[in-house]
Amino acid sequence: MFSFISRQPLQKHVPGSQPGQAGLKDCARRFSDDRRGGVAIMFALVITSLCLFAGAGVDFGRWAQAQQQTNSALDAAVLAGARMLQIDRSNVSGAIQAAKNYYTENTKDRIELIDDSATFTPINNNKGFSGTSVSYLKTAFLGFANVTRLKVSSYSEAALPTQPLDISMMLDVTGSMGGTKIADLKLAATDLVDIVIPDTATDARVRVALVPFAEGVRLPASANVLARGSPGPDTGALPYQSGRNTKYATYYRTDCVVERAGANRYTDVAPGTGNYVMTLYNSSGTCGLPAADELVPLTDSKTTLKSKIKNLVLSNTTAGQIGTAWAWYTLSPNWNALWSTANKADAYNTTTAKIAILMTDGEYNLQYDSKGVQTSSSGAGVAANADSTTQARELCKSMKAKGITVYTVGFALGGNATAIETMNKCASDLTKAYTPTSGTELRQAFRDIALKINQLYLTQ
Repeated sequence: MFSFISRQPLQKHVPGSQPGQAGLKDCARRFSDDRRGGVAIMFALVITSLCLFAGAGVDFGRWAQAQQQTNSALDAAVLAGARMLQIDRSNVSGAIQAAKNYYTENTKDRIELIDDSATFTPINNNKGFSGTSVSYLKTAFLGFANVTRLKVSSYSEAALPTQPLDISMMLDVTGSMGGTKIADLKLAATDLVDIVIPDTATDARVRVALVPFAEGVRLPASANVLARGSPGPDTGALPYQSGRNTKYATYYRTDCVVERAGANRYTDVAPGTGNYVMTLYNSSGTCGLPAADELVPLTDSKTTLKSKIKNLVLSNTTAGQIGTAWAWYTLSPNWNALWSTANKADAYNTTTAKIAILMTDGEYNLQYDSKGVQTSSSGAGVAANADSTTQARELCKSMKAKGITVYTVGFALGGNATAIETMNKCASDLTKAYTPTSGTELRQAFRDIALKINQLYLTQ
């Protein structure tokens, strides 16, 4: 006979309880203590939250990039519109269209946005320009949180400059500027005047001096005696050899001035005894520069400047060093005795920026002896100073040392290496040396200079 021994423990009966009740309670306790399902639910919630936060980070990153791209595009558009107003304050529609064109072009590669709207308008009586843009970024992940788009908005504002400016323009009116070249120059110089001189007296003061040059410079009559003293009527008879014979030439005083000789030939020391500029002497006693080419000292009168530019006429040879010197003298406070109060230059090292623009179409090729006679003339002596090119470069060096910013425009130089080098050496740096070859390029060069020296700035 076999006996069976159970390995299950005997259930102990608890008084007052029903059979099997203790087992149910134990099962319930074990179920309540089991955390495996709660962990899974919590894990799912955490993962969902983390994914949502990560997605939000992606959406906000895209939004920040779109905002930055929009800000840059709007700034560029506002500056473009303001520049258009700077050229022509009355052309409001042109300014708005220019701004819209810039905005459209500069948002082509931006992150895709929807409902993009940009508006532009002149402000402060057309002395500034503003733009506002509003658009929206469609979200990729925040939609799960019921955020379907993010607003991208921007505002920008540009104002015209407030710094006072004194500008001198040296303009070549020599014979080589014939044909369309002089017409091109007149358009270019007029553009600059229109851009830099404001229309109202409430703007920062901007003045421009005009220095037409050829064989010399013609000064206003009131300035002539102060600049050159009291020169004699003629040079007297100057001997020269003609074959085996000695002949004599006499040259007569004109109304134009040429170089300054002596220790201060390359400085802006005030004119006076020992420091006067020389008078131009020639065989006819008539300066090739007529009254139409008379120098205009610093003025803010657009009417005066534009009339002078319009009526410029051509003369003869190219003494660029003399034009360079007078471009400096009109900006120098040391020469203020020559001018009326309204035309006097501000002192150096003030808030007024001083700018010289030197324009020519060729190599400088004319210098004078100590009597004011061209060195190529019969009976003339050697050059009182160096050659014309060297003088111009030395004057530019001294001018820049005084804090004057120099721009150069070498028009249709035809690859003349000496002329190009002179323009490069005279300019404050190579970004300020222009070599246009056509009338369109000449006009653009003057406009570019005008916008650089009358720089717009963003206020917001």
